[in-house]
Amino acid sequence: MKILVLNCGSSSLKYQLINMENEEVMAKGNFERIGEPESFLTHKINGEKFVIKKPTSNHAEALRIVMNELVNPEHPTINNLSEISAVGHRIVGGGEIFDKSTFINEETIKGIEECSKLAPLHNPAAVLGIRACQKEMPNVPMVATFDTAFHQTMPKENYLYPIPYEYYEKYGIRKYGAHGTSHKYVAEIAANMLGKDIKDLKIVTCHLGQGASICAVDGGKSVDTSMGLTPLGGIPMVTRSGDLDPSVVTFIMKKEGISADEMENILNKKSGLSALAKYVPDFREIENASKNGNNDALTAINKFVSSVAQYVARYAVVMEGIDAIVFTGGIGENQIDVRASICKKLRFMGVELDKEKNNVKGEEREISSVNSKVKVLLIPTNEELVIARDTKAIIN
Repeated sequence: MKILVLNCGSSSLKYQLINMENEEVMAKGNFERIGEPESFLTHKINGEKFVIKKPTSNHAEALRIVMNELVNPEHPTINNLSEISAVGHRIVGGGEIFDKSTFINEETIKGIEECSKLAPLHNPAAVLGIRACQKEMPNVPMVATFDTAFHQTMPKENYLYPIPYEYYEKYGIRKYGAHGTSHKYVAEIAANMLGKDIKDLKIVTCHLGQGASICAVDGGKSVDTSMGLTPLGGIPMVTRSGDLDPSVVTFIMKKEGISADEMENILNKKSGLSALAKYVPDFREIENASKNGNNDALTAINKFVSSVAQYVARYAVVMEGIDAIVFTGGIGENQIDVRASICKKLRFMGVELDKEKNNVKGEEREISSVNSKVKVLLIPTNEELVIARDTKAIIN
């Protein structure tokens, strides 16, 4: 069985084609900056990397290019698309409608669309991916795996907001979180690396990428997470504001005379680190600028580092201790100096990084010193494998 896993982000499309007989990745890639003139696809197969630079206006166009690469006669992964047995889709927002992975039909799609208000950057993109697959592979079954499902174990005091309870009853306004598939995966790998039962561990997982969230995993279960009603909450991200005084939103709306939709667009796409840095929406470029004397970019990076460290410390309170901190995601796996800066702020908790061990990108390893009271681990996430396993189980 060959399963294609699609992970449609707000401006990206990650994918893996996995042979489930041995869980071997046959091909994988990432279409970045979708919707921008400089969008490009990095396609990897058999250790070779192919970069296709092509402007794309939406995820449907990007997916069509990805499929063409999978059957490209110059470097084919499969002979034709009929070899794909099923497609697994990562869905960010499942609300309280979906608490586990599910087979995709029109009712499922309707539910995903209903939850778009909880993930306005991601769910619409995921639906585009589903529709594109229906067009390109009309008879191939599909499964949806939800980022919010892992966080359904949060206690009520951690997911409810201190606003009139009727808004939860009427509209389902509560904390849902995101990146649950990633947090679950890396927490389980962390337990294996430490040689302990996950039920005996208190782990803070830091999924740091263009979108970023922190999660408190106590005994293998999510008990709190930084993202809230939507993926807009929590730490400041590349284009998203993260947590704000709510009055900031209403103040700007009144002063500028803008609508709720316009304000939502500002907070999701025109805020965050790129707004602070007055720079392009790419963390790597912002960090490089911060090292080259750009004070605005330095402020943005410092804000990010401080916010992550504060959430880690907060979750030490939530769980009454921390055994391990995990870094994952594009930033967490590859930005060496950012990891070091975050851990430096946590020295008061006994966190001590080994500089030599930390000098690595995208490699599974422990990076804390032997004297560190809290283990620090670098674990590349693999949401695609989790989704593929769920897809196989449901299809079978």
